[in-house]
Amino acid sequence: MAHLWVRAEQRLNEDRVGLTPEGARALLDKGIRVTVEKSSVRAIPIDGYVDAGCEIAPENSWPDAPGDAIIFGLKELPEDGTPLHHRHIMFGHAYKGQHSGKALLQRFKAGGGTLYDLEYLVDETGRRVAAFGYWAGYAGAAVTLKSWAAQQRGAVCGPVGVYPGKDALLAELGAELDALNRARPSALVIGALGRVGSGAVGLLSAMGCSVTKWDMAETASGGPFPEILDHALFLNCIFARPGTPVFVPKSALSAPRALSAIGDVACDPDSDYNPVPVYDRATTWDQPVVRVATVPVLDVMAIDNLPSMLPVESSQDYAAQLLNTLLSVDDLSGGVWTRAEADFVLHSKEL
Repeated sequence: MAHLWVRAEQRLNEDRVGLTPEGARALLDKGIRVTVEKSSVRAIPIDGYVDAGCEIAPENSWPDAPGDAIIFGLKELPEDGTPLHHRHIMFGHAYKGQHSGKALLQRFKAGGGTLYDLEYLVDETGRRVAAFGYWAGYAGAAVTLKSWAAQQRGAVCGPVGVYPGKDALLAELGAELDALNRARPSALVIGALGRVGSGAVGLLSAMGCSVTKWDMAETASGGPFPEILDHALFLNCIFARPGTPVFVPKSALSAPRALSAIGDVACDPDSDYNPVPVYDRATTWDQPVVRVATVPVLDVMAIDNLPSMLPVESSQDYAAQLLNTLLSVDDLSGGVWTRAEADFVLHSKEL
């Protein structure tokens, strides 16, 4: 019998989960054993998993799980260097040359385990079977808008946190903008037709901003793109890859522009293909933006776990997308799982 072990998240500001109680019940109905760790931070209470019939384990006890258990989590494991013996389903962030990713692969090599990276669970066309994109774009646009609002008060955006739901976020942000007694800023979103971009457009539209929606057709020329500088806000919502053009060059820092806040939702400052090369590090919940220019002012938001600001909606949405794939976890010898394992093997050879 296949055994899925849902671990508690151990990263700061990570309250999401990739399996809901309803999804757990579907797995159990198929004969898949499900263990769920208790969690002091998970947005979905443990009671629902108990009622579904899951086995419950202590928080962070996954290292002692049975050897045949498949450990399922979302974000990174503690970087303690211990060998990893199990099969893990998670976002590894290990295949793009990241230093922490190389260390993670070394741990799998040392322990004989396997990584099924959630980012590389793709169908036969190469499309990801599940993604947090919509809520990343939604939350990223909100923080970028908060950055702009802070600028209007002569300040820098302060810390952000978790919201019980999108209605609470909208109410707080709307009140903050209304207090300025100014017209809403204009925004340009690149990747507007994708999951991430549609989330950004959704938030900005809900806040009454004028949104210019760009996608592949509008960026096919390769740039430059002076139109971006004519908007107060710019949201980058595309996955950087070889050939991705530069959207905001370093020369923009001193150029005349209306642009004062960038939301780099894609958040890949370490990539050689970063289309927004005006900053060099991700931002955090405590310091959501980095100021890269003062005359005129320009702030960049680049938080790398944005959906965690709305953990209930993002968990429910992601879990619903992923469930069909998890229902096949009792046979890892084909389809999505084989492709993900092949990616793991390929990148492990590069160690």
